[in-house]
Amino acid sequence: MVTPVTAAGALDEAAAARLVEFLVAGGVTGIFVLGTTGEGASVPRALGQRLVDLTVALVRRRALVYAGINEPHPENIGSGNEFLRGGADVIVARPPVSHPVDQLLPWYRALLDGLEGPLIIYNIPSTTRVTIPLDVVEALLGHPRLAGMKDSENNPGRLEELLRRFGGRPDFSIFVGVGALMEKGLKLGAVGIVPSVGNLIPEVCQGLCASAQHGDWTAAANQFSRMNTVAALYQKGRTLNESLAALKAAVSCRGLCAPHMLPPLRRISDTELISVRAQMSQLQLLNGKS
Repeated sequence: MVTPVTAAGALDEAAAARLVEFLVAGGVTGIFVLGTTGEGASVPRALGQRLVDLTVALVRRRALVYAGINEPHPENIGSGNEFLRGGADVIVARPPVSHPVDQLLPWYRALLDGLEGPLIIYNIPSTTRVTIPLDVVEALLGHPRLAGMKDSENNPGRLEELLRRFGGRPDFSIFVGVGALMEKGLKLGAVGIVPSVGNLIPEVCQGLCASAQHGDWTAAANQFSRMNTVAALYQKGRTLNESLAALKAAVSCRGLCAPHMLPPLRRISDTELISVRAQMSQLQLLNGKS
């Protein structure tokens, strides 16, 4: 979920309520706050805590609440435990930026030992500049608080190997975080997806997962195609940071939140916003359509 803020950088609680209801109505089974799409690395701790508390209250157990912690350290994981005490169901933690690979195993073990609830490990080398080796994942399997992994590395071979080695385990859920690999991942046995485009068309994303569960790959292909087409309106030709601003602008065009971003990210220009709105109209995304 994007993080809705005011022009002054405060949490826009009314917009958060609209977003949560929109996502729940779209059939999502989980809402991930303070992730990459939610500008998690830029969210002040107090704002993040309020967002988690508010999301939990708004969801009312209709979906799971996943809360991301950024730049976490085993000796300072208070925010993760505060999120859990506030009602979050699962913590999601990526490694610190450029963390030495040979120290990832003890780092995650210490984090798991210190948390008071379940943890999803988050592989996203595009922002952390480090890949979590699959041997590290294997060594962590069996820890009572390890719930699974979100893999956002754009590497089809790695995804295949990840699912071959660890897919189908009842104690370890694998989620695909790369849009282009979501259909493939579900075919190979991933239990779910974490799509940024879910902020715009949650029911289509949910439909892809449902179609995959039923083995209806014709319907899944159509839903996957729609997801890619809509995602292109804010991703194509843009860097990750630029795409986050364009996505929030697109969400604003649906009347769900304002396009404001947290520093160091900046909102798109009014000219770009007009272009995004025009593309959304062409894609029939305005007036409540999906």
